[in-house]
Amino acid sequence: MPTSRTTPPRETKAAILRKLLGRKNGADIGTLQSATGWQPHSVRAGLSGLRKAGYTIDRTDAAKPGGTATYRITGGPEGAR
Repeated sequence: MPTSRTTPPRETKAAILRKLLGRKNGADIGTLQSATGWQPHSVRAGLSGLRKAGYTIDRTDAAKPGGTATYRITGGPEGAR
């Protein structure tokens, strides 16, 4: 009798965004781009989608001139995270 192998569920790009944004220091657009393979406008659309789903995302301006803003999830919908 052959054994059946089940493949683990694929990690979605939205899940990747949630994981990176859930870190203590959050993530910038460049980090989110490289993790998902998305263009900057698609990353921002993903952030909007998370906001519509009930997540609170804080944006922290760059500490140095010429730096990039950092985004971080600070709250989520009930039962999420």
